Amino acid sequence: MSLLAYQEMKPSGIEYSGEIPNDWSLKRLGDLVAFAQGKAHEPYIDDDGDYICVNSRFVSTSGKTIKTCSVNLTPASLNDILMVMSDLPNGRALARAYYVDDHGKYAVNQRVCRITAEKAHSRFLFYLLDRHPGLMQNDDGVHQTHLSNSDFQKLKLYLPSLSEQNQIARFLDHETARIDALIEEQQRLIELLKEKRQALISRTVTKGLDPTVQMKDSGVEWIGKVPAHWELTAVKYVVKSMGQGWSPQCDNYPAEDGEWGVLKVGCVNGGLFNPAENKRLPNELEPDMKLAIKQGDLLISRANTRELVGSAAVAANDYPSLMLCDKLYRLRLNAERVDPEFLALYLGSSAPRSQIELAASGASDSMQNISQSVVMDMPLSLPPVSEQEDILRLLGNALKCSDELVAEVTIQRCLLQERRSALIFAAVTGKIDVRGWQPPASAPSRELAQEVV
Repeated sequence: MSLLAYQEMKPSGIEYSGEIPNDWSLKRLGDLVAFAQGKAHEPYIDDDGDYICVNSRFVSTSGKTIKTCSVNLTPASLNDILMVMSDLPNGRALARAYYVDDHGKYAVNQRVCRITAEKAHSRFLFYLLDRHPGLMQNDDGVHQTHLSNSDFQKLKLYLPSLSEQNQIARFLDHETARIDALIEEQQRLIELLKEKRQALISRTVTKGLDPTVQMKDSGVEWIGKVPAHWELTAVKYVVKSMGQGWSPQCDNYPAEDGEWGVLKVGCVNGGLFNPAENKRLPNELEPDMKLAIKQGDLLISRANTRELVGSAAVAANDYPSLMLCDKLYRLRLNAERVDPEFLALYLGSSAPRSQIELAASGASDSMQNISQSVVMDMPLSLPPVSEQEDILRLLGNALKCSDELVAEVTIQRCLLQERRSALIFAAVTGKIDVRGWQPPASAPSRELAQEVV
């Protein structure tokens, strides 16, 4: 797609805007819209509620994460723009916008505001305001950012005529829909590759490498049949010691060379140990040497989200300055009976994983817990150590290829997302001229579709 540039440009006087088309006008957001802050709907959260509670999570996930409430204190209407006003340092939700494009019942929660366009094209304004750099500059990367009414009211914007705003919105609706479809395809491919990866692990660590081997009934319904020469046991019989760590009040940044760090529970997410997931231990606190991580330690998340609780990974090296936290279990194993990597893969395979999720407890899916007994009493079908090594060797090669393919597709998806953001920025700041653009007849834009309705 080849797009023209505007012929006559002028300095905007705003660093992040650069030059803008000569006939675009400087406006204040407060002069273009009606603005209202949301109200607290938490007391009215109800799974059977009639209203969608528009919180920062809803906005930042483009409406995919939904809570409902029974009362609507701040209703939003068709074509309103809903924007997050508060987020943690370097958060992904601050100034994220959501466009109300249907007649659903939206209740705007606190820390989210409602913007109703009165003297601007609402869809153009949505593209312009979403993560607008003039709002994002309030994030200092250190403190939680709270955008005020004044931050919105005084925000300076350069706008073209209403007809040109409409044309830019039509162009972006069409082009972002095409890019979003490609991103969705890439995401489905990533999920398919991950499913195939998981299926390969589950089949191999529970059935072995030889499809013709004689099988026997394990006596455990969710395990089913296993190779006849495999041992039927439980995790506790291959463990030398099991413990958990300490979670002191730490600094909110990782330890550097020569400093002590305390691991975060996320260090085992994804089945690979990530030592960078730690927090620095303050100098005034004495480290506990007994909690330092050693090569071969099997670490399991004790408390995490429902999807991640029970995640397991093995430390490949000694980490003498990293301590175990209290949200992790550490298992030291009998090397004559089990390879730590094999047990980590087994615990992450489908059948054991389902049992861990069933046994997890907690007030919400955002924080689930498993007891030591859940891990220690887990039934285990165990091949000889030499066969475990063969399985790990084969899986290592296969998983490397799978992971490389996932990484390649992930990069492609990220590039598409970057292109989407760059295209929006270029269009709403006058870096490309789309006044002569027309959508293909076979693919009507959002604007044309609305006109037909």
